[in-house]
Amino acid sequence: MDVAAIKQSLEDSGLRCTPQRYALIAFLMEHNTHPTAAEIFEGVNRLDPRSSRATTYNNLRDLVQAGLVREVAVEGRSARFDAKGTRHHHFICDRCGNVEDIDWYDVPRPASASLGKRILRECELIFRGLCTRCAPRQASR
Repeated sequence: MDVAAIKQSLEDSGLRCTPQRYALIAFLMEHNTHPTAAEIFEGVNRLDPRSSRATTYNNLRDLVQAGLVREVAVEGRSARFDAKGTRHHHFICDRCGNVEDIDWYDVPRPASASLGKRILRECELIFRGLCTRCAPRQASR
């Protein structure tokens, strides 16, 4: 995503394109490793130390609420973040907490009767198990 596209996506979401928000999205687009908020803060501030930790965390919250960034909850560990580019699911390793992208496929929507008055916005799958690095160690024990 180029500079103009990032600015446009922020504006389309009703958010001003501040240098800090731009830096967060640009960082996430370049690092598809699903970094934590602390890792994002450190990485962004290495390039431009103008942003405080609170500003980084608040902007991440705003970007998640605007739908530009996805927060991936990892049980018992810090949440990880992912810039929403192409649609995909996630695989989370039970041992090391690594988060990997899994190719997207459409998930069947639940029957409307089972939702009651709820309004479904999105459905994403999270696969859990052992990643390729941890699986061989588990099998050898």
